[in-house]
Amino acid sequence: MGVRCDFPGLVTPDGKRWHYLDTAATAQKPQAVINAMSRALGEDYATVHRGVYARSADMTVAYEAARKRTAEFLGAKSENEIVFVRGATEGINLVAHSWGLANLKAGDRIMLSQLEHHSNIVPWQMVAERVGAEIDVCPLTEDGLIDLDWLEANLTEQHAIVALAHVSNVLGSVLGAKRAAKAAHAVGAKLLLDGCQSAPRMRLNMAELDCDFFVFSGHKIYGPTGIGVLWAREELLDAMPPYQGGGSMIDKVTFEQTTYAPPPQRFEAGTPMITEAIALHAAIDYTTQFGMESLYAHENGLVRQAREVLSQINSIRLFGPESSAGILSFTMEGVHPHDLGTILDEENVAIRAGHHCCQPLMDYLGVPATARASFGLYSDESDIDALLRGIERTQRIFG
Repeated sequence: MGVRCDFPGLVTPDGKRWHYLDTAATAQKPQAVINAMSRALGEDYATVHRGVYARSADMTVAYEAARKRTAEFLGAKSENEIVFVRGATEGINLVAHSWGLANLKAGDRIMLSQLEHHSNIVPWQMVAERVGAEIDVCPLTEDGLIDLDWLEANLTEQHAIVALAHVSNVLGSVLGAKRAAKAAHAVGAKLLLDGCQSAPRMRLNMAELDCDFFVFSGHKIYGPTGIGVLWAREELLDAMPPYQGGGSMIDKVTFEQTTYAPPPQRFEAGTPMITEAIALHAAIDYTTQFGMESLYAHENGLVRQAREVLSQINSIRLFGPESSAGILSFTMEGVHPHDLGTILDEENVAIRAGHHCCQPLMDYLGVPATARASFGLYSDESDIDALLRGIERTQRIFG
Protein backbone atom coordinates (compact mmCIF):
# COMPACT_ATOMS: atom_id res chain seq x y z
CA MET A 1 0.00 0.00 0.00
CA GLY A 2 3.03 2.27 -0.27
CA VAL A 3 3.27 3.06 3.44
CA ARG A 4 6.53 1.34 4.40
CA CYS A 5 8.18 4.71 4.93
CA ASP A 6 5.81 5.27 7.88
CA PHE A 7 7.33 2.29 9.72
CA PRO A 8 10.91 2.83 10.93
CA GLY A 9 11.15 -0.81 12.05
CA LEU A 10 10.98 -2.16 8.50
CA VAL A 11 14.66 -1.49 7.81
CA THR A 12 17.61 -3.62 8.93
CA PRO A 13 20.43 -2.03 10.95
CA ASP A 14 22.55 -1.82 7.78
CA GLY A 15 19.77 -0.06 5.90
CA LYS A 16 18.38 -2.99 3.90
CA ARG A 17 14.73 -3.84 3.38
CA TRP A 18 13.37 -6.10 6.14
CA HIS A 19 10.62 -8.42 4.90
CA TYR A 20 8.52 -8.63 8.03
CA LEU A 21 6.02 -11.50 7.76
CA ASP A 22 5.16 -11.88 11.45
CA THR A 23 2.42 -9.29 11.78
CA ALA A 24 -0.01 -11.83 13.26
CA ALA A 25 2.32 -12.08 16.27
CA THR A 26 2.80 -8.34 16.62
CA ALA A 27 2.54 -5.50 14.13
CA GLN A 28 5.25 -2.97 13.42
CA LYS A 29 4.48 0.57 14.64
CA PRO A 30 3.99 3.61 12.41
CA GLN A 31 5.79 6.80 13.31
CA ALA A 32 2.45 8.41 14.19
CA VAL A 33 1.97 5.92 17.01
CA ILE A 34 5.57 6.26 18.18
CA ASN A 35 5.17 10.04 18.26
CA ALA A 36 1.89 9.86 20.16
CA MET A 37 3.38 7.63 22.82
CA SER A 38 6.54 9.71 23.04
CA ARG A 39 4.51 12.88 23.66
CA ALA A 40 2.35 11.09 26.21
CA LEU A 41 5.46 9.87 28.05
CA GLY A 42 7.12 13.28 27.81
CA GLU A 43 5.71 16.76 27.67
CA ASP A 44 2.07 15.65 28.18
CA TYR A 45 2.63 13.11 30.94
CA ALA A 46 0.60 13.11 34.14
CA THR A 47 -1.67 10.73 35.99
CA VAL A 48 -5.38 10.51 35.21
CA HIS A 49 -8.64 10.66 37.16
CA ARG A 50 -6.96 11.98 40.32
CA GLY A 51 -5.07 15.19 39.82
CA VAL A 52 -6.68 18.62 40.15
CA TYR A 53 -3.91 20.32 38.17
CA ALA A 54 -4.32 21.21 34.51
CA ARG A 55 -2.02 18.63 32.95
CA SER A 56 -3.70 15.79 34.83
CA ALA A 57 -7.08 17.04 33.64
CA ASP A 58 -5.78 17.21 30.06
CA MET A 59 -4.35 13.69 30.30
CA THR A 60 -7.64 12.41 31.67
CA VAL A 61 -9.45 13.93 28.70
CA ALA A 62 -6.98 12.26 26.32
CA TYR A 63 -7.29 8.90 28.08
CA GLU A 64 -11.07 8.92 27.97
CA ALA A 65 -10.97 10.14 24.37
CA ALA A 66 -9.11 6.91 23.58
CA ARG A 67 -11.97 4.96 25.12
CA LYS A 68 -14.51 6.88 23.05
CA ARG A 69 -12.47 6.35 19.86
CA THR A 70 -12.25 2.63 20.59
CA ALA A 71 -16.02 2.49 21.06
CA GLU A 72 -16.47 4.16 17.67
CA PHE A 73 -14.02 1.72 16.09
CA LEU A 74 -16.02 -1.24 17.41
CA GLY A 75 -19.44 0.23 16.73
CA ALA A 76 -20.26 0.05 20.44
CA LYS A 77 -23.37 1.72 21.81
CA SER A 78 -21.37 3.54 24.48
CA GLU A 79 -17.82 4.06 25.68
CA ASN A 80 -19.03 2.52 28.95
CA GLU A 81 -18.87 -0.83 27.14
CA ILE A 82 -15.10 -0.45 26.66
CA VAL A 83 -12.77 -1.86 29.32
CA PHE A 84 -9.05 -1.26 28.90
CA VAL A 85 -7.00 -4.34 29.80
CA ARG A 86 -3.37 -5.37 29.26
CA GLY A 87 -4.23 -7.46 26.22
CA ALA A 88 -6.74 -9.91 24.80
CA THR A 89 -5.46 -12.60 27.16
CA GLU A 90 -6.39 -10.52 30.18
CA GLY A 91 -9.72 -9.66 28.55
CA ILE A 92 -10.63 -13.34 28.20
CA ASN A 93 -9.45 -14.07 31.73
CA LEU A 94 -11.58 -11.20 32.99
CA VAL A 95 -14.69 -12.63 31.33
CA ALA A 96 -13.90 -16.18 32.44
CA HIS A 97 -13.20 -15.31 36.06
CA SER A 98 -15.79 -12.54 36.51
CA TRP A 99 -18.76 -13.52 34.34
CA GLY A 100 -17.79 -17.19 34.31
CA LEU A 101 -17.41 -17.74 38.04
CA ALA A 102 -20.61 -15.78 38.67
CA ASN A 103 -22.70 -17.66 36.10
CA LEU A 104 -21.23 -21.09 35.41
CA LYS A 105 -22.12 -24.04 37.61
CA ALA A 106 -21.62 -27.77 37.75
CA GLY A 107 -23.14 -29.45 34.73
CA ASP A 108 -22.86 -26.40 32.47
CA ARG A 109 -20.92 -26.73 29.23
CA ILE A 110 -18.42 -24.45 27.49
CA MET A 111 -18.03 -24.64 23.71
CA LEU A 112 -14.64 -23.89 22.17
CA SER A 113 -13.19 -24.83 18.77
CA GLN A 114 -10.25 -26.88 17.58
CA LEU A 115 -8.33 -23.84 16.34
CA GLU A 116 -8.39 -21.71 19.49
CA HIS A 117 -5.32 -19.91 20.82
CA HIS A 118 -4.21 -21.06 24.26
CA SER A 119 -5.52 -17.79 25.71
CA ASN A 120 -9.04 -18.87 24.71
CA ILE A 121 -8.61 -22.37 26.12
CA VAL A 122 -6.69 -22.21 29.40
CA PRO A 123 -8.85 -19.59 31.20
CA TRP A 124 -11.98 -21.67 30.47
CA GLN A 125 -10.24 -24.82 31.69
CA MET A 126 -9.34 -23.06 34.94
CA VAL A 127 -12.90 -21.90 35.52
CA ALA A 128 -14.44 -25.20 34.45
CA GLU A 129 -12.28 -27.05 36.96
CA ARG A 130 -13.38 -24.70 39.74
CA VAL A 131 -17.12 -24.90 39.09
CA GLY A 132 -17.47 -28.39 37.63
CA ALA A 133 -18.36 -27.34 34.09
CA GLU A 134 -17.38 -29.35 31.00
CA ILE A 135 -15.67 -28.22 27.78
CA ASP A 136 -16.71 -29.29 24.29
CA VAL A 137 -14.63 -28.74 21.16
CA CYS A 138 -16.10 -27.89 17.78
CA PRO A 139 -14.17 -29.54 14.90
CA LEU A 140 -13.08 -27.91 11.66
CA THR A 141 -14.13 -28.35 8.07
CA GLU A 142 -11.65 -29.84 5.62
CA ASP A 143 -10.44 -26.38 4.61
CA GLY A 144 -9.89 -25.20 8.17
CA LEU A 145 -13.07 -23.32 9.05
CA ILE A 146 -14.92 -23.76 12.34
CA ASP A 147 -17.65 -26.23 11.42
CA LEU A 148 -20.83 -24.25 12.05
CA ASP A 149 -23.04 -27.11 10.86
CA TRP A 150 -21.58 -29.22 13.67
CA LEU A 151 -21.86 -26.32 16.10
CA GLU A 152 -25.55 -25.80 15.40
CA ALA A 153 -26.25 -29.52 15.70
CA ASN A 154 -24.37 -29.95 18.98
CA LEU A 155 -25.14 -26.85 21.02
CA THR A 156 -27.58 -27.57 23.83
CA GLU A 157 -29.26 -25.62 26.61
CA GLN A 158 -26.46 -26.84 28.87
CA HIS A 159 -24.03 -24.61 26.98
CA ALA A 160 -23.65 -21.29 28.80
CA ILE A 161 -20.79 -19.77 26.79
CA VAL A 162 -19.37 -20.22 23.30
CA ALA A 163 -15.86 -18.77 22.89
CA LEU A 164 -14.39 -18.68 19.37
CA ALA A 165 -11.65 -17.00 17.37
CA HIS A 166 -13.08 -14.50 14.90
CA VAL A 167 -10.02 -15.17 12.72
CA SER A 168 -7.60 -18.05 13.30
CA ASN A 169 -4.06 -16.94 14.11
CA VAL A 170 -2.72 -20.06 12.36
CA LEU A 171 -5.03 -20.69 9.41
CA GLY A 172 -6.35 -17.19 8.79
CA SER A 173 -9.83 -18.70 8.48
CA VAL A 174 -12.70 -16.31 9.18
CA LEU A 175 -15.59 -17.34 11.40
CA GLY A 176 -19.17 -16.80 10.27
CA ALA A 177 -19.70 -14.77 13.42
CA LYS A 178 -23.36 -13.85 12.87
CA ARG A 179 -24.27 -17.48 12.35
CA ALA A 180 -22.28 -18.51 15.44
CA ALA A 181 -24.07 -15.83 17.47
CA LYS A 182 -27.47 -16.99 16.27
CA ALA A 183 -26.63 -20.60 17.17
CA ALA A 184 -25.34 -19.64 20.63
CA HIS A 185 -28.27 -17.39 21.45
CA ALA A 186 -30.77 -20.03 20.26
CA VAL A 187 -29.79 -22.19 23.24
CA GLY A 188 -29.38 -19.26 25.67
CA ALA A 189 -25.58 -19.17 25.54
CA LYS A 190 -23.34 -16.11 25.36
CA LEU A 191 -20.78 -15.68 22.58
CA LEU A 192 -17.23 -14.40 23.10
CA LEU A 193 -15.16 -13.56 20.04
CA ASP A 194 -11.36 -13.43 20.12
CA GLY A 195 -10.80 -10.53 17.73
CA CYS A 196 -7.00 -10.32 17.86
CA GLN A 197 -6.65 -11.11 14.16
CA SER A 198 -9.86 -9.48 12.93
CA ALA A 199 -9.45 -6.06 14.57
CA PRO A 200 -6.37 -5.11 12.47
CA ARG A 201 -7.96 -5.96 9.13
CA MET A 202 -11.77 -6.12 9.25
CA ARG A 203 -14.56 -3.60 9.70
CA LEU A 204 -16.17 -4.32 13.04
CA ASN A 205 -19.60 -3.52 14.41
CA MET A 206 -20.71 -5.19 17.61
CA ALA A 207 -24.40 -4.87 16.82
CA GLU A 208 -23.92 -6.55 13.46
CA LEU A 209 -21.74 -9.33 14.88
CA ASP A 210 -24.31 -9.83 17.67
CA CYS A 211 -21.70 -11.24 20.05
CA ASP A 212 -21.74 -10.64 23.81
CA PHE A 213 -18.02 -10.21 24.45
CA PHE A 214 -15.21 -9.17 22.10
CA VAL A 215 -11.49 -8.81 22.84
CA PHE A 216 -8.46 -7.58 20.94
CA SER A 217 -4.85 -6.53 21.62
CA GLY A 218 -3.44 -3.11 20.78
CA HIS A 219 -0.05 -4.36 19.59
CA LYS A 220 -1.64 -6.34 16.76
CA ILE A 221 -3.40 -3.26 15.38
CA TYR A 222 -0.16 -1.27 15.02
CA GLY A 223 -0.34 0.06 18.58
CA PRO A 224 1.80 -0.60 21.66
CA THR A 225 2.02 -3.68 23.83
CA GLY A 226 0.45 -3.62 27.28
CA ILE A 227 -2.97 -2.42 26.13
CA GLY A 228 -5.99 -4.39 25.02
CA VAL A 229 -9.73 -4.00 24.90
CA LEU A 230 -12.66 -5.92 26.25
CA TRP A 231 -16.01 -4.92 24.79
CA ALA A 232 -19.08 -6.35 26.46
CA ARG A 233 -22.75 -5.57 26.42
CA GLU A 234 -23.43 -2.88 29.01
CA GLU A 235 -26.01 -4.97 30.86
CA LEU A 236 -23.52 -7.83 31.20
CA LEU A 237 -20.79 -5.56 32.59
CA ASP A 238 -23.30 -4.05 35.03
CA ALA A 239 -23.99 -7.51 36.45
CA MET A 240 -20.38 -8.73 36.58
CA PRO A 241 -18.35 -8.62 39.83
CA PRO A 242 -14.88 -7.02 39.92
CA TYR A 243 -12.00 -9.03 38.52
CA GLN A 244 -9.30 -7.28 40.58
CA GLY A 245 -9.40 -4.98 43.59
CA GLY A 246 -7.56 -1.73 44.25
CA GLY A 247 -7.67 1.95 43.52
CA SER A 248 -9.90 3.54 40.89
CA MET A 249 -12.42 0.69 40.80
CA ILE A 250 -14.16 1.63 44.05
CA ASP A 251 -17.06 3.77 45.17
CA LYS A 252 -16.35 3.77 48.91
CA VAL A 253 -13.91 1.76 51.03
CA THR A 254 -14.11 1.03 54.74
CA PHE A 255 -12.59 -1.85 56.65
CA GLU A 256 -16.08 -3.22 57.06
CA GLN A 257 -17.24 -3.01 53.44
CA THR A 258 -16.29 -1.79 49.98
CA THR A 259 -18.69 -0.70 47.27
CA TYR A 260 -17.61 -0.61 43.65
CA ALA A 261 -17.66 1.88 40.81
CA PRO A 262 -19.85 1.21 37.79
CA PRO A 263 -18.33 -0.25 34.62
CA PRO A 264 -15.90 0.24 33.02
CA GLN A 265 -14.03 1.66 36.03
CA ARG A 266 -15.04 -1.38 38.10
CA PHE A 267 -12.71 -3.47 35.95
CA GLU A 268 -9.73 -1.09 35.76
CA ALA A 269 -8.08 -1.39 39.15
CA GLY A 270 -4.94 0.64 39.79
CA THR A 271 -3.19 3.22 37.65
CA PRO A 272 -4.30 2.46 34.09
CA MET A 273 -2.28 2.09 30.89
CA ILE A 274 -2.33 5.83 30.25
CA THR A 275 0.24 6.28 27.52
CA GLU A 276 -0.65 2.97 25.90
CA ALA A 277 -4.31 3.95 25.59
CA ILE A 278 -3.36 7.25 23.97
CA ALA A 279 -1.07 5.43 21.54
CA LEU A 280 -3.88 2.94 20.80
CA HIS A 281 -6.04 5.91 19.82
CA ALA A 282 -3.34 6.95 17.36
CA ALA A 283 -3.06 3.39 16.05
CA ILE A 284 -6.80 3.15 15.38
CA ASP A 285 -6.73 6.51 13.61
CA TYR A 286 -3.76 5.44 11.49
CA THR A 287 -5.19 2.05 10.55
CA THR A 288 -8.73 3.13 9.75
CA GLN A 289 -7.64 5.92 7.40
CA PHE A 290 -7.03 3.26 4.73
CA GLY A 291 -10.49 1.74 5.04
CA MET A 292 -10.79 -1.62 6.77
CA GLU A 293 -12.37 -3.26 3.72
CA SER A 294 -9.36 -2.16 1.66
CA LEU A 295 -6.95 -3.57 4.23
CA TYR A 296 -8.72 -6.92 4.20
CA ALA A 297 -8.70 -7.05 0.40
CA HIS A 298 -5.00 -6.09 0.30
CA GLU A 299 -3.90 -8.78 2.74
CA ASN A 300 -6.26 -11.40 1.36
CA GLY A 301 -4.82 -10.76 -2.09
CA LEU A 302 -1.28 -11.24 -0.83
CA VAL A 303 -2.23 -14.54 0.81
CA ARG A 304 -3.76 -15.73 -2.46
CA GLN A 305 -0.59 -14.80 -4.36
CA ALA A 306 1.61 -16.50 -1.78
CA ARG A 307 -0.51 -19.65 -1.85
CA GLU A 308 -0.31 -19.74 -5.64
CA VAL A 309 3.48 -19.46 -5.59
CA LEU A 310 4.07 -21.94 -2.78
CA SER A 311 1.56 -24.47 -4.13
CA GLN A 312 3.92 -25.03 -7.06
CA ILE A 313 6.64 -26.36 -4.72
CA ASN A 314 6.12 -30.10 -4.20
CA SER A 315 7.73 -30.14 -0.77
CA ILE A 316 5.38 -27.47 0.61
CA ARG A 317 2.15 -28.40 2.39
CA LEU A 318 -0.31 -25.53 2.80
CA PHE A 319 -2.91 -25.27 5.57
CA GLY A 320 -6.16 -23.39 5.80
CA PRO A 321 -8.63 -22.01 3.25
CA GLU A 322 -7.60 -20.41 -0.02
CA SER A 323 -9.21 -17.15 1.08
CA SER A 324 -7.96 -16.06 4.46
CA ALA A 325 -7.34 -12.96 6.50
CA GLY A 326 -3.67 -12.15 6.02
CA ILE A 327 -2.22 -15.41 7.37
CA LEU A 328 -0.66 -18.43 5.65
CA SER A 329 0.74 -21.48 7.47
CA PHE A 330 2.74 -24.21 5.79
CA THR A 331 5.32 -26.93 6.30
CA MET A 332 8.28 -27.96 4.16
CA GLU A 333 9.03 -31.66 3.82
CA GLY A 334 12.26 -32.66 5.54
CA VAL A 335 12.80 -29.21 7.09
CA HIS A 336 11.73 -28.23 10.59
CA PRO A 337 9.94 -24.86 10.63
CA HIS A 338 12.58 -23.53 13.05
CA ASP A 339 15.35 -24.33 10.55
CA LEU A 340 13.37 -22.70 7.76
CA GLY A 341 12.82 -19.62 9.92
CA THR A 342 16.55 -19.39 10.66
CA ILE A 343 17.53 -19.57 7.00
CA LEU A 344 14.86 -17.03 6.03
CA ASP A 345 16.18 -14.69 8.72
CA GLU A 346 19.56 -14.77 6.96
CA GLU A 347 17.68 -13.50 3.90
CA ASN A 348 16.09 -10.64 5.90
CA VAL A 349 12.73 -12.43 5.95
CA ALA A 350 10.97 -12.75 9.31
CA ILE A 351 8.35 -15.47 9.74
CA ARG A 352 6.96 -17.25 12.81
CA ALA A 353 7.85 -20.92 13.33
CA GLY A 354 6.34 -23.13 16.01
CA HIS A 355 2.96 -24.09 17.39
CA HIS A 356 1.74 -20.47 17.57
CA CYS A 357 0.16 -21.05 21.00
CA CYS A 358 -2.19 -23.53 19.32
CA GLN A 359 -0.90 -26.94 20.38
CA PRO A 360 -4.33 -28.64 20.13
CA LEU A 361 -4.60 -27.39 16.54
CA MET A 362 -1.13 -28.74 15.72
CA ASP A 363 -2.22 -32.14 17.06
CA TYR A 364 -5.35 -31.91 14.92
CA LEU A 365 -3.28 -31.11 11.83
CA GLY A 366 -0.83 -33.90 12.62
CA VAL A 367 2.27 -31.70 12.72
CA PRO A 368 4.49 -30.52 15.60
CA ALA A 369 4.74 -27.01 14.20
CA THR A 370 4.21 -24.88 11.11
CA ALA A 371 5.90 -21.96 9.43
CA ARG A 372 3.61 -18.94 9.32
CA ALA A 373 3.81 -15.94 7.03
CA SER A 374 1.45 -13.15 8.08
CA PHE A 375 0.91 -9.92 6.19
CA GLY A 376 0.15 -6.37 7.27
CA LEU A 377 -0.89 -3.13 5.64
CA TYR A 378 2.81 -2.46 4.87
CA SER A 379 3.32 -5.80 3.08
CA ASP A 380 3.65 -6.10 -0.70
CA GLU A 381 4.64 -8.53 -3.46
CA SER A 382 8.36 -8.03 -2.74
CA ASP A 383 7.81 -9.82 0.58
CA ILE A 384 6.41 -12.84 -1.26
CA ASP A 385 9.35 -12.77 -3.66
CA ALA A 386 11.81 -12.69 -0.75
CA LEU A 387 9.96 -15.53 0.97
CA LEU A 388 10.19 -17.63 -2.18
CA ARG A 389 13.93 -16.92 -2.58
CA GLY A 390 14.51 -18.01 1.00
CA ILE A 391 12.52 -21.21 0.52
CA GLU A 392 14.45 -22.01 -2.65
CA ARG A 393 17.73 -21.49 -0.79
CA THR A 394 16.47 -23.81 1.93
CA GLN A 395 15.72 -26.45 -0.71
CA ARG A 396 19.29 -26.23 -1.97
CA ILE A 397 20.70 -26.53 1.54
CA PHE A 398 18.59 -29.54 2.51
CA GLY A 399 18.63 -30.90 -1.09
